[in-house]
Amino acid sequence: MIKSELVHKLAEQNPHLYSRDIEKIVSAILGTISDALAQGDRVELRGFGTFTVKKRGARAGRNPKTGDVVAVSEKAVPIFKTGKEMRRRLNPTSAGLANRRSVALLP
Repeated sequence: MIKSELVHKLAEQNPHLYSRDIEKIVSAILGTISDALAQGDRVELRGFGTFTVKKRGARAGRNPKTGDVVAVSEKAVPIFKTGKEMRRRLNPTSAGLANRRSVALLP
């Protein structure tokens, strides 16, 4: 799903709001998350997941075309880890199996 599809879906679910207002809200939320990550903060959305920034150190890489060694500078990379509720929604059968196994192990 892309941003415009998200805005369209939210507009369908909320017919009392204008699409342009929903687009501003979505942009504000995403912008706030981006700003927080740029400052090195952690963003946690309960039930959905956590956004963090991980620093990757400088290293020596290789140019895949020529095989030459290339210096790769240090960089910050955004990391997303799903929340518990999101994992349950994505894997409903495996969560049920895990619960059955743990119950079966109890005396």
